[in-house]
Parts: sequence; structure tokens; C-alpha cells
Amino acid sequence: MPASPSTARAINDRLALRLLQQEGPLTAGQLKQLTGLSRPTVADLVERLTAAGLIEVVGESGEQRRGPNARVHGIVADRAHLAAVDVRTEGVSVVVTDLIGTELTRASVPITDDAGTGPAVEQAVALVERAAKEAGADRLHTVAIGAPGLIDPATGELRDSSGLPAWHRRLVAALGERLPARVLVENETNLAALAEQRDGAARDRDTFVLLWLGLGTGAAVVLDGHLRRGASGGTGEIGFLPVPGTATVPSAVDCEGGFHSLGGAAAVVALAAAHGLTAEAAAQEPYAATLVRTAATALTTPGGTAASTTPASRAASHGAVTPGGTATATPPASRTASDAASDTTPHAAFLDALADRVAIGVASVVAVLDPGCVVLGGEVGRAGGRELAGRVGKRLEAMSPLPTEVRASGLGGAAVLRGALLMAREAAQDDLFGSPAR
Repeated sequence: MPASPSTARAINDRLALRLLQQEGPLTAGQLKQLTGLSRPTVADLVERLTAAGLIEVVGESGEQRRGPNARVHGIVADRAHLAAVDVRTEGVSVVVTDLIGTELTRASVPITDDAGTGPAVEQAVALVERAAKEAGADRLHTVAIGAPGLIDPATGELRDSSGLPAWHRRLVAALGERLPARVLVENETNLAALAEQRDGAARDRDTFVLLWLGLGTGAAVVLDGHLRRGASGGTGEIGFLPVPGTATVPSAVDCEGGFHSLGGAAAVVALAAAHGLTAEAAAQEPYAATLVRTAATALTTPGGTAASTTPASRAASHGAVTPGGTATATPPASRTASDAASDTTPHAAFLDALADRVAIGVASVVAVLDPGCVVLGGEVGRAGGRELAGRVGKRLEAMSPLPTEVRASGLGGAAVLRGALLMAREAAQDDLFGSPAR
């Protein structure tokens, strides 16, 4: 059944708006070429969208040309203002942009462990309100929040998760109460995956897994271009994955003994200590990420390597984590002959040991999903860069028959804010561009 004239107009308008969003300002002639529509149809839609206040003339295509065909049209950027919020255990960051994604202001506030639920929520809400004011936004159209924890697929709400501060869940409701805006929330790892697919290491992939290595561990699964959340929103809770090399097994309420015990920040710090490695703490970066970055930099900077490891440190480097943070000597079968040659400095041995651990989780994901590509994200994954990704990839080749690229994140910790911004912009466009002919 052919579309009615009004439906056809709405489809054409939406197509034109999407192109203006993706490509930037365009002339009517360029819109005709990209859409395949006739010149009169393009002229009509440009007139409609201009009258609706969605697009405007932003310039001309050439100094010598004049007339309607030379006018360059762009989306009215201040038609809506958006906010992306990254909620972490230790604080909150926010970015405010216009409708086309131009950053207007950025701010953050630390929230200490001893802050009560009420004061913590007030600090976070006040931060968003202040950022919106500094951006010159009378009101925010959409606020997208990235937070740790599970998102209920039925309600879209952040579920109560053990180990997370109570103010996380309260913040979502408080923003909805205080701001005249649509408030959305998504798991931080899922948002990071969306950002990596749009702007980062997975730009050429419709199917991939993002392995988040930060304070905790997690994974986001993108299959055939779609983010998969699972029946309860728990797809990617890899911290609970039972793995070899731990002293116990995880429970329904505690991921201790799961992959978290191998790849979480505390385990990474303990592993570095077993190799005698320390680093000067960096502002706004988890200490585990600083340690990994220091090791990776030492291996890529001339003269930056340290003295050779002792036999004891090499033995500890490949083992399992015990509740006390020490390791037992259980070298994985995936180690290759070239690893022995690379174990000549504490930095190399530390990264080799960390790669051993990360590869266990990656191999488990690959065996089930066969994604073809795994991106190491989060602060620790970004800090390890190609040095860590290359080591994990080499081990994976020996552990799995399924060809899989292991890539370093292109965005790191910034991926959550970027993903939240993409989510907010998509929602705002659906609202504003859905039926522009009305």
C-alpha cells in the first residue's frame, strides 16, 4: 500500500534532517543528490522545515553564486539543548550541548564516600543545573545519564544493585523532578559501546563486544548493529563470570571469585604490587589505570624500561588471585615462547600477567558470541592501549579457534559521556524530527 501524501512528506522531511545532522549544512542541490528526490520535492521540504523552525540558511555555497540553489541550510542548533551525565562512584561529570552536538560547557564534581544520599543527590543535580545555566540553556530538552548497574528493560529505570551508592538511583528521579526535561538512563558500558561504534575503535563493526576494564568489569554486546541488553538487562555482567584462576566462585549477590577478581581495579593494583610496581597517582584517573599506563609507556618509550624481574615476581605474575590479593603459580596454556623473551622487565611481566587474565574473560565471551572484534575499554583498557590489546590478542589466538581482533579503545573514559550525548541527541531528534510537517 503506497504511503499517503502526508506520510511521504514526513518521511522525506525526516530523511533530510538526518542528512543535515550527519553531513552538516547542505544546499538544496546537495539534498537532491543525497536523497534522490526531485527538485520540486526538495524545495517543498526545505520550505516546510524552515517554517517549522527546524532549519535555517547558514550561508551560501560560493561567493559568486546567488539564488535559492546556492543557499546552505543547516539545523537550528539552539532549537534544543541536551545534557550528558556520567555517574561514577566517586563523582559526576556533565556536558551540555546544542542540538547538533556542539559542546557549550563541561563540568564535574567529586562526591566522597562519606557523603549522605541527600547531599550527594543535591550536589549532582546542582551541577547539572549550573552547567545548563552556564551554557545559556533556559531549559534542557533531554538529559541522558550513564551509570553503573542494570537497567530494567521493561521500565528503563536503574535497578537497585548491591555495592553501588544509594544516591545513584535517587539521582535519576531527582533530575526528573527538578528539571523540565526528558531524563533517560543507560548502563555506562552500553553507552561506551555506542560511542566506540560511532566515533571510536569499532567504527567499521556492526558486531563486536566492548570489554570494560575500570573500577569493575563489564561488557556490552552489539550484534548486527543493535545493542543487546538481555531479558533482565544483564547482558555483559561479565564480573560474575566463573573463571579459572580464582580462589572461589561468585554468588548471586557477590562477584568475588568471578572475572571481577582477575580484571577489576583492586586485582590490577594487587598484581602490580606483586611485581614491585608503583606509580604517582594521577588526578581523575583510577590508580589501576595509572599503573597500567605507566607500564605501557615504559615499554614504548626509549630508555623507559626498568631492571629485570626476579624469578619470584615472574612466577607470581601468571597466577591466580587469592582473597588477599596474592597470586599462585598457574601459568595458562595460552602463553607463547615469545612471552618468555618479553618477561625481562617488571613492566613487561606485569602487562603479560594482566593480559593472561583479561584473555580468560575475552575467550569466554568469544566462545559464546563469536563477535569477531573485542574492544578493551574503560580507564584500564584505554591505559593499556595497543601494548595490552596486542598481548591479549596473541593469547586469544592460542585459546580460541574463532578469529577475533582485539582493539584498544579509541575513547577510553570519555566514551560514557560521548555515548550519553549520542543517546540524548537521538531521543531529541526523534521528538523534534519525528513529524516535522505537523
